[in-house]
Amino acid sequence: MSYEIRQDGKFKFIEEGNGETLMLLHGLFGALSNFEDLIEHFKKSNQVVVPILPLLDLDLLHTSVGGLQKFLQRFIEHRNYNRIHLMGNSLGGHVALVHILKNPERIQSLILTGSSGLFENGMGDTYPKRGDKEYIRNKTALTFYDPRLATEELVNEVFEITNNRLKVIKIIALAKSAIRNNLGDELTEIKQPTCLIWGNNDTITPPFVGKEFNRLIPNSELHFIDKCGHAPMMEVPNEFNRILDGFLAKIKSAAATV
Repeated sequence: MSYEIRQDGKFKFIEEGNGETLMLLHGLFGALSNFEDLIEHFKKSNQVVVPILPLLDLDLLHTSVGGLQKFLQRFIEHRNYNRIHLMGNSLGGHVALVHILKNPERIQSLILTGSSGLFENGMGDTYPKRGDKEYIRNKTALTFYDPRLATEELVNEVFEITNNRLKVIKIIALAKSAIRNNLGDELTEIKQPTCLIWGNNDTITPPFVGKEFNRLIPNSELHFIDKCGHAPMMEVPNEFNRILDGFLAKIKSAAATV
């Protein structure tokens, strides 16, 4: 499934469907294909927006979680989105968390899946030599419970990124920024309803990370999915969409009651 990538000024994004805005933030090695099943399902009831985050296009000084959050803020204000259901996977979840803490006004709810921000296992302590495709293949497979989901196409996408010296420097800068920008008790300041959807077999942000987010974020609910790794919306899309459907329906029902 392919979607039109729109451009408005310096912002590139996908926008499909009508209704309340469901905004999706991809992770460090994420691609728009990560959200295909989710877009197809929710565009029937929501305006689904996927901004293309400039993970490797910012100057090195601003290649950070904070730099990405500022980009997101400018995008939301430029497009004038309101009452957003903001969802992030992996690094995208971290950006969503920093954004909601700094700019909560336009955010109606928060959805995190395999989010960084508290703890994450990265690519490792050292980076491989450029050209080590087998290393990239094995690391990509660790994203999933079922390693067969690490398709040749997906491995090639990651390999292309990690085979470029400047891109590798920026990946390391983002990874270090995520570690430095570790969130903790400030998460208790989040007021919006929050849905945490976690793979029980996530080795990058293990289940205890989801439990800690649940403990710290006051109005949060936690859902675990068995036989699922770091990207539930890719690996078990039907179950992921069912959980998110229920969460959004509760918010809609609560708003109607008020």
